[in-house]
Amino acid sequence: MTIPDGRETAAVPPGAWSPLRRPLFRSLWLAALGSNLGSWVHDVGAAWLMTSLTPSPLMVGLIPAATGLSFFLLSLPAGALADILDKRRLLLFAQAWMALAALGIGCLALAGVVGPWLLLGATFVLGIGAALAAPAWQAMVPELVPVKEVPVAVALGGLGFNLSRAVGPALGGVVVATAGSATAFLVNAVSFLGLLGALLRWRRAPRGSPLPAERLLAAMRAGVRYARHAPALRAVLVRSGLFILCGSALWATLPLLARQRLGLDSARYGLLLAAFGAGAIGSAAGLPRIRKRAPPEAIALGAGVLLALALAALAFVRSMASALIVLGVAGVPWLALMTSFNVAAQSAVPSWVRARALSFYGLVFFGGMAGGSAIWGAVAERTSIQVSLVCAAAALLATVAVSSRWSLPTFEPGALLPSRHWPTPLVAGSVEDERGPVLVTVEYRADPARAPEFEAAMRAVGRLRRRDGAVSWALFSDAAEPGRYLETFLVESWAEHLRQHERSTMADRPLEERVRSYLPGGMPRVTHYLSAERGR
Repeated sequence: MTIPDGRETAAVPPGAWSPLRRPLFRSLWLAALGSNLGSWVHDVGAAWLMTSLTPSPLMVGLIPAATGLSFFLLSLPAGALADILDKRRLLLFAQAWMALAALGIGCLALAGVVGPWLLLGATFVLGIGAALAAPAWQAMVPELVPVKEVPVAVALGGLGFNLSRAVGPALGGVVVATAGSATAFLVNAVSFLGLLGALLRWRRAPRGSPLPAERLLAAMRAGVRYARHAPALRAVLVRSGLFILCGSALWATLPLLARQRLGLDSARYGLLLAAFGAGAIGSAAGLPRIRKRAPPEAIALGAGVLLALALAALAFVRSMASALIVLGVAGVPWLALMTSFNVAAQSAVPSWVRARALSFYGLVFFGGMAGGSAIWGAVAERTSIQVSLVCAAAALLATVAVSSRWSLPTFEPGALLPSRHWPTPLVAGSVEDERGPVLVTVEYRADPARAPEFEAAMRAVGRLRRRDGAVSWALFSDAAEPGRYLETFLVESWAEHLRQHERSTMADRPLEERVRSYLPGGMPRVTHYLSAERGR
């Protein structure tokens, strides 16, 4: 799992290992490394057990699909919970859930009662805990390292994950070969203890707000609105979705390629995964130097082409040696793409919605993994593993060709910090937080000669209003007085409108200043209307 960024600034570029000098980041990083090792041991045991329970490529492909399905169903609620609850407590619950799930499937496997569908169900249950934990891990960015260390911390998270990928599968192969899949599941259960201990030792300072906490459904709706009206986040979601839908063919077909075509046992299958992890580690070591010379968009495009070529080459391997080489090469672009998308997703959103926005990233990624694994597994079952990999490679090249339509966003450090420049609304008396809906009107007197430019700027303002909480927005012009406009937007409640005041960022201010440049008469007039139907 990736442990991301922070909110301070630094005068000089951070070193490649600087986040590990921070005790909190270091302890969580090491604990996550141990947990990931256990997860890889578990994955090897599950994949190998499925190949012994059934020869169906589709059923083997459904192993990663089951995990992806849990993320697909729970990512958005998990993101909302991470934004409105204490992240440390949520993580403790999720880790305990996964430990118990791994322990349960391990005991059932020891009893010899695990069938294909029970194994898929247990994989899904284990994925529920991972889905709950993922947004909270990524949203803890500001609490772990300074903002200048974001790319380095993300790369270290990827490095830790791929260190576990390099060692875990090989370890899993040995465990499965010597003690069976049941022992692999129990090893995974034990691996969560270190992470639980690190979280228990963390004394996280409470982060209060004068406003009441959002309710779950309202928080989910706010997250959906943000994702719908934030072009930068949408670009990351489209790009990562296209990538994983094609790249998932690797994980859907590799167990069967190893067992049926190459005739490998579980230990040597683990070595194949270790080769992939080793390539990813090499990528993590070289990425900081590459980023100094190439923009994120160029890195993503080049990595996409290289991964497509590796998928095509994997379709034609006939020996373990050639498979090791191809998978080592494939690990390089895989980590480069994952890191590029992860950094882009984290830098494209402000703190108030970070977990929800990153839950969309997880939703797209694991939904694509679930759908892609099922698709490529079905293609392999109806045709062959070779055809499935070649088709996936061709599809990935096609997505690279069209991906320039959704360029990866870049923001300067601090651009998405709250600007807090909106004045406090004037009210007579007090207003209940949950009273609503609230209608806000803003009257403008713009230069009639510059009306087209003003209206274009206001359409961009409308996207910001909807992104930050408005359920509807409109702009009207006065039929009798050219240059007089009325902007209206509706918000669910008074508390939600006050949250709008806190959600405006430094990056939004230039647009607001541009709008004011069209107003020779000065500042606009703002009025707030409360619903008179108090009982509804």
